[in-house]
Amino acid sequence: KVLLQTNQYPSTAQAIKGTLAKNGPLGFYKGVTSPLLGVTPMFAVSFWGYDLGKRLVISNRGKSPDEPLTIGEISAAGFFSAIPTTLIAAPFERVKVVMQIDKEKSSSGFAATVARLYKEGGIRSIYKGSLATLARDGPGSAAYFATYEYVKNYLSKDNGQDDGLSLGAITVAGGLAGVAMWTAIYPVDTIKSIQQSSSTRVSMSSVAKTLLKTKGIAGFFPGLAPALARSFPANAATFLGVEFAKQLLG
Repeated sequence: KVLLQTNQYPSTAQAIKGTLAKNGPLGFYKGVTSPLLGVTPMFAVSFWGYDLGKRLVISNRGKSPDEPLTIGEISAAGFFSAIPTTLIAAPFERVKVVMQIDKEKSSSGFAATVARLYKEGGIRSIYKGSLATLARDGPGSAAYFATYEYVKNYLSKDNGQDDGLSLGAITVAGGLAGVAMWTAIYPVDTIKSIQQSSSTRVSMSSVAKTLLKTKGIAGFFPGLAPALARSFPANAATFLGVEFAKQLLG
């Protein structure tokens, strides 16, 4: 996905072929350390932020706390969750992107990449693209949680109650939540990837203008197919884990 977004290859097939030729099968795992280290705290903070957002919405809406949240209120809580999550997501995303576009077969590891970025520009370099990350994850999280709750409630037929949720309902709702999120935010994710991979300081607006001028609307969607293919199973698994943990912990 990142290779396509940063113009390393013109198509998914060529990206796969080129990665195999240059780095072998391990090339598909370049930059994997960053998301592996970041995924647990990011999702923990995201779901904590979502629950906090729901409490804030309930306390300020002037209705009974027992009344189910509307889709708009769920979206607002989801958007709120992106604010604390960005503090963790932005640096891990920055390091991941830099590692994935490294053309060397023996690329620097996670720690070495962090050290290099810090040496180049301090903490600002590590957090490069934070605004783009928030611009992506705010609407993305709103779509993510709203889609999950809507589909889950529709499939479970229990008006939003978690009791008796089926494995299938959680799987489908979680998978569709991931697809909805990535579909909604992919143009911003492309801008973020280009911004974070750039050796110079570039703004979101300048990246967007350049993409629109040189490639048109299609320039905002390179790599969308592999992103969507990954999003369904990954997010189905995420929500299965969350619902299981909620039942386990009571």
